[in-house]
Amino acid sequence: MSIMGQPRRYRVNPADPRAPKMEIWELLSPAERKRVVDELPAEVPWELMPPEGDFHRKAKERAVDSLDGYFRRIGRRIYVSAELAVYYPDERRFSPDLLAVTDVDHHDRQKWVVAAEGKGLDLVMEVVAEGSEKKDYEYNVARYARLGISEYFIYDRKRVHLVGYALPEAGATTYQPILPQVGRWPSRVLGLDLSLEAERVRFFSGTAPLPESAELAARAEHLLTEAIAKREEAERRAEEEARRAEHAEEELQQLRAELERFKRQR
Repeated sequence: MSIMGQPRRYRVNPADPRAPKMEIWELLSPAERKRVVDELPAEVPWELMPPEGDFHRKAKERAVDSLDGYFRRIGRRIYVSAELAVYYPDERRFSPDLLAVTDVDHHDRQKWVVAAEGKGLDLVMEVVAEGSEKKDYEYNVARYARLGISEYFIYDRKRVHLVGYALPEAGATTYQPILPQVGRWPSRVLGLDLSLEAERVRFFSGTAPLPESAELAARAEHLLTEAIAKREEAERRAEEEARRAEHAEEELQQLRAELERFKRQR
């Protein structure tokens, strides 16, 4: 552990990069901790994160987009990301399709090192599109529960199927299924419900679905188009009123001129 009372320098193994055990981490100086975090790779090997096509990519992007945008709009400190290298102490790294951590800042990250961040993940969602299902349905269910990740959802894109798991209490290491209610899976971590809609995962706050950026952009474009149309209509009416006022002024001038002629003739 130490040499002459000084912490032994922790070396990251390039062949199997891992964050140190907590008892080693606690002995490291701030500079040593920073060096370790910097040395942990942000990229994930091909075998841990094989490409699975557009169905897989779009499912993740839509979920991250709607959640991250929603929490930023309401000012809630929940960090949401995708495919981020995650390092638990002395654990093999992994990279969830979607992850969420409560009560942390939204700033950009290259990796999530639990010891450095001060907490582990609160929620993970994996998308099954191709490849082995055993990893998501068996291995990850056991591993994420053991790591203390409060909730784990699996979106099976091929079957258009959603499964949810949750730890029943703090300190538990075995998941229990999240039972859907009227087609929705409640998430205590997010304070939202998950549902399937048009072959995608949809998040709900109460009865209101969380909009995606594309939907917000379309809504904003529609409102802008309406505002432009109203302005143009107002300008058209203003021009008509101006022409009417000008015509009325001309008639008034003509009447005054006729009145003057009538007075002179008398």
